[in-house]
Amino acid sequence: MLVGVLTAQPLDRLLDYKAPEGGCQRGAFVEVPLGPRKVLGVVWGPGKGDYDLAKIRSVIRVLDAAPMREEMREFLRRAADYTLTPMPAMLRLATRAPGLGDPPSMRKVYRRGTGLPDRATAARSRVLDALEEYGGLAFTLKELAEVAGVSTSVIKGLAVQGVVREEDSPRDMPFARLDPALPGKALTPDQAAGAATLKQAVRAETYGTTLLRGVTGSGKTEVYLEAVAECLAMGRQALVLLPEIALTAEFLTRVQARFGAQPAEWHSGVTMTERRRTWRMIGQGGAQLVVGARSALFLPFQDLGLIVVDEEHDTSYKQEDGVLYNARDMAVLRASICGARVVLASATPSLESWTNAQAGKYDKLELTTRFGEAVMPDMRAIDMRTEALPSDRWISPSLQSAVQDRLAKGEQALLFINRRGYAPITLCRACGHQIGCDHCDARMVEHRFLKRLVCHQCGESKPIPDKCPSCDAEDRLAPVGPGVERLGEEAAACFPDARIATLSSDMYGSARALKAEIEAIAAGQADIIIGTQLVAKGHNFPLLTLVGVIDADLGLQGSDLRAAERTFQLMRQVAGRTGRADKPGTALLQTYQPDHPVIRAILAGDETGFWTAEAAERAQAGVPPFGRMAGIILSSSDVAQVFDLGNDMARRDAPLRRIGAQVFGPAPAPIARIRGRHRVRLLVKADKGAPLQQAVSEWIGQFRLKGDLRLAVDIDPQSFY
Repeated sequence: MLVGVLTAQPLDRLLDYKAPEGGCQRGAFVEVPLGPRKVLGVVWGPGKGDYDLAKIRSVIRVLDAAPMREEMREFLRRAADYTLTPMPAMLRLATRAPGLGDPPSMRKVYRRGTGLPDRATAARSRVLDALEEYGGLAFTLKELAEVAGVSTSVIKGLAVQGVVREEDSPRDMPFARLDPALPGKALTPDQAAGAATLKQAVRAETYGTTLLRGVTGSGKTEVYLEAVAECLAMGRQALVLLPEIALTAEFLTRVQARFGAQPAEWHSGVTMTERRRTWRMIGQGGAQLVVGARSALFLPFQDLGLIVVDEEHDTSYKQEDGVLYNARDMAVLRASICGARVVLASATPSLESWTNAQAGKYDKLELTTRFGEAVMPDMRAIDMRTEALPSDRWISPSLQSAVQDRLAKGEQALLFINRRGYAPITLCRACGHQIGCDHCDARMVEHRFLKRLVCHQCGESKPIPDKCPSCDAEDRLAPVGPGVERLGEEAAACFPDARIATLSSDMYGSARALKAEIEAIAAGQADIIIGTQLVAKGHNFPLLTLVGVIDADLGLQGSDLRAAERTFQLMRQVAGRTGRADKPGTALLQTYQPDHPVIRAILAGDETGFWTAEAAERAQAGVPPFGRMAGIILSSSDVAQVFDLGNDMARRDAPLRRIGAQVFGPAPAPIARIRGRHRVRLLVKADKGAPLQQAVSEWIGQFRLKGDLRLAVDIDPQSFY
């Protein structure tokens, strides 16, 4: 019997193999020979047999893993069709766990034995009490030592005496069961009504999407956790997507408090061993809830009943390299296939989601008041045109006075700037040279904390030079413009007695270190927080009563069609960090354009007015969400070669013209060279209902890429760099 196997290798077809004795079912994970290598694959269907049967090789073995379900295969097929991605690349997304073909590995675990200790000590008693308290559950050596508060040598001594039993146990164990019947937090009437609606939707066991829109601090998390509880009570699995690893630790604590145990995790901060365990247990039903990053959508859920996309507007849900997909949209696709409910939660939803809710395509739930005694912050602009500020300073006198007032009251202030590092440009005052990356057309950013210049495009870094690399002038290099580190330096000079904490993703070596810093800030161990957009996402600082935005105009620059939307979202989100407890908060926006429509909408808090105006403007221009776009990114080490292909594509655009689409370009990408490769972009714009993927596929199918030319298609582009 022949089977057709899809592998994760870059091939454009299924490969025929002879099934092992006893056969193998559709969806089975198999190990197959490919040339001299052994590779992972999935049985996709029967083999074609259009090849010399004597030369067809056999499947080496069927892996001990739950077969890929039909709904998962359908999801990968439809996601591939939508994003114009080859199927092997989609399969790579669905098998991103190490050692899937390995037999279950073993580890030492410890349980209560039958013996008695030869002598009693306080430490030994704590070990026995811990084993008793957890009802015979197995511990790793490290876990038991932490729970009992003893050294590992105490446990090993008890093991020698048979008081504690040491066993070999499979590493890929099911996760602790979550108890949805445990009581949650007391809900406000607003929250209770929203939770009841979501629970009813989950009980229906049919597809549907709900936009859960609530002002910052309104308790959206508690509302959708009730929907998670309902899903778990029905015996189905749930997935909660978060935009940042930094949010995961705080969220896990809330999940454990609500359900009595930790869920499975899936993100880059998880060990490889835990990734494999999560992947296997999801497929076997040994994990009820996964909290993860966007790639968790491709885990092999057995019975997925609910997907929550928290902060659904966040740009980090768009994968910008490899397979180009938007996790928010793919969540809706996956749920529609497996009959799950989707909850899109945000205080500032994307215009796409807002429009779908207005049109009735999505259900809509709104939480209009903050939890408890908290009220929305007072928002005001500081007109920088009237502030007497030296050219090398960024904290205005008005903002400085407001921060000083908060410090005197024992409250916290946050100074926000959306730029990592110390300064975005390093300039030679002798010759005007700006230090750039050797491999990209981008300026290198000074990171004084790291004592290096870093390229934010390719990650290349080098020591800060003593002299200009262009003219060799010494002591003439100067940082230009502020980054978060430089702002911290200025704050230390302005407020010498204040305790200052700087929050930026590149300043912490691990998610654990970042979590510890966030917890310390929330506990009041800092007076002033200096932060990038990392602080705008979901954190709760009870003592924070003032937010100062250093450069509210920053996001309004450039030609990105979403510039206004993103500025509005970011400013509203960062302002929402303040006044979340019993003391009212204030947000001050430093701006040189106080009359700009976006700034005025932010200050007025007129979210509906802003979305309505923004939607009308986009509809008139025929751009998303009222039109369709696809970006084509060409790259090569040879700039002439990449422009020749771009011009040829622009000329041979008949498949696109047939659906009424327009082609713009080719043009150099805004960052025209990254990692030594020259980049050219074309943009396709079509009507909302046009069959864009089909036309683009036919269009690009006319061209053969030679040498190191590369072509990437970005359906629904979110950025245009």
